[in-house]
Amino acid sequence: MGQLGLFGSEIEPLVTEEERALAARVPTFVRFGTSSWSFPGWKGILWKGAPSEAALARSGLQAYASHPLLRTVGLDRSHYAPLRDEDLAEYAAQLDAAGASGSFKVVSKVWSELTTATKPGFLDPERFVSDVLGPYERTFTAYAGPFVFQLAPMPPGMMTERELARKLTHFLERVPTTFRYAFELRNSELFGTTWIDALRAHGAAHVFNYWTAMPRLTTQLSRGKHLSSFLVVRLMLPPFARYETKKAEFAPFDKIVQAQPEMREDVVHILRAAEGAGCEDAFVLVNNKAEGSSPLTIRELASLVAS
Repeated sequence: MGQLGLFGSEIEPLVTEEERALAARVPTFVRFGTSSWSFPGWKGILWKGAPSEAALARSGLQAYASHPLLRTVGLDRSHYAPLRDEDLAEYAAQLDAAGASGSFKVVSKVWSELTTATKPGFLDPERFVSDVLGPYERTFTAYAGPFVFQLAPMPPGMMTERELARKLTHFLERVPTTFRYAFELRNSELFGTTWIDALRAHGAAHVFNYWTAMPRLTTQLSRGKHLSSFLVVRLMLPPFARYETKKAEFAPFDKIVQAQPEMREDVVHILRAAEGAGCEDAFVLVNNKAEGSSPLTIRELASLVAS
């Protein structure tokens, strides 16, 4: 960690020998990570000392990527506006300083203007290439993992599964194949064979999402009956839960408040299926609102997977 001063930060990861040993037993295709990293409540769990939220947002990625259990991260900031070259260059410099080249991948959420069906830019390939992809191609190819299209919940009856699959096909036929694309539904009625077939035809992936209104993870696996060459699992909200409620209940995200054993078992089941299917990379991203503290959830998941 000799370059920690590069960004004017003294943030260091807290890593135990038990965690190092555990990380060595996790299959190499499995990449655990959290949704973002700017949480002061992880002090004593992931951070040495007590770094502020501002310091973590500015330069915490270097320390995060130095932790052996964490081989990916969800970049949520990109959901609200496209990132600039200088933003991605700063992240790349932190990852370089962490020695993460070749071993760490960032999963980027795509700008909501392109993932909300009520907006004119919904699944517009030209806008994606010009507004979102350009800086990644110029600055961040070494660390770019899958792009996640978190499709906002649609009003009932707004679109059929076939209509959505046509829009997806139109998009995937017009974007570069040098990147990976994963699509996350928030409308369970749109998740069927037509949707899955459209993803499969273009090498894209379904995001297995643990989210309030979606079916159980193993139900998604059995319904889809398809695993891409890569896998994305996002663990966010227990069934019927509300984001703001769980945020208030679980803050400051320093402990497991409400364990979800069924969720954990389902993740292990999906990872076993992925391994059997020859999956190249399995990205498992955990939100604090799943159980209370995403780094602690990752420890538990890693223990189950390693055993």
